[in-house]
Amino acid sequence: MTVKIIRVRSAAGEYAVLCGAGVLRNAAAEIAKLGEFSSVHVLTSLKVWRAAGKAVKPILSRDARKNVHLFDDAETKKNMRTVEALCRKLTRAGADRKSLIIAVGGGVVGDVAGFVAAIYLRGVALVHVPTTLVAQVDSSIGGKTGVNLLEGKNLAGAFYPPRLVLIDTDLLKTLPERQFRSGTAEVIKYGVIADAELFAYLEQNMEKLLRKDHDAMDYLIPRCVEIKADVVGRDERESGLREILNFGHTFGHALESVTKYRRYLHGEAVAWGMIAAVLLGRELGITRNDDVSRMVFLIRRMGKIPDWPRVAHKILIAAMFSDKKTRAGKLRFVVSPHIGEAHSSEVVSMNALQRAMRLTPKVLGRAEKMHRTGKSYG
Repeated sequence: MTVKIIRVRSAAGEYAVLCGAGVLRNAAAEIAKLGEFSSVHVLTSLKVWRAAGKAVKPILSRDARKNVHLFDDAETKKNMRTVEALCRKLTRAGADRKSLIIAVGGGVVGDVAGFVAAIYLRGVALVHVPTTLVAQVDSSIGGKTGVNLLEGKNLAGAFYPPRLVLIDTDLLKTLPERQFRSGTAEVIKYGVIADAELFAYLEQNMEKLLRKDHDAMDYLIPRCVEIKADVVGRDERESGLREILNFGHTFGHALESVTKYRRYLHGEAVAWGMIAAVLLGRELGITRNDDVSRMVFLIRRMGKIPDWPRVAHKILIAAMFSDKKTRAGKLRFVVSPHIGEAHSSEVVSMNALQRAMRLTPKVLGRAEKMHRTGKSYG
């Protein structure tokens, strides 16, 4: 078993991300290094526990196995009511300030459990065991926690770093195909914003990743973690650089919101969002035409994603104004001048934004034709 250890800097102190197949086999010893805890509590969903519980139980003491608190991890349940219910469960189970919470699940579980850990008794220790590709390469690292409000996604939350992240890629074997494909959007994102070599690797090996090929995951997952660790280590609270991690997310979060979190998995919405961001960059004269073709075609190779919704542009734009990056009433978008680099921009005309949104639903088929003929969006 080869385990890669990636260190993440945070204001609360450095923590480790252990990444590799079979990581959970040594997880009990790694958790013991964190110190003594009065009790251990697992926060997870029923479907995740059915799939991953067998792998997680051996790292828990007999007493801890009694403290498995289940909740609905649907995006529609990622709200303050769920947070309150979990805090009350912890209270009834006797959790105190010396307790440890272990979040076992995907992005919703990690966001909710992380927020609970941040606010329960003003903060208890947290360990992440991410079970989806999105969570393993992205959401479990960096300390962002939060839940949705009716007005938008992740509008209530906290920066609260974990003490440890345990990424066992074996857990992805039981992940449904659609969930796994959705997660590849976040992998593509890292290539676009920070690593042209990673992007080129995906161009050559996308089908291997989709097959959950061991070698592909051994390279891609730790590399994504390294990129995120570097970015959040330099900008933990999203005051500047960290915004690049939201490439595609301004559009994606709006799509999720206007469809009531029922149409898209998160990565699917981000996939559409990245296409829209690429086209916006082109409309602004920032993104090169050949890179537009490459990025859109690679996103297309993720496989089928639900169609762009038939929603008026003004409704989507209104949802974007709830985005956390909006400042002084100005929309901000992450754009990519070329593959391997990204930055935020608020110099966006409504005409350019609407042109990009009009073209986005039509572009996937065109991307394949452009790629076959070697043409670009000229």
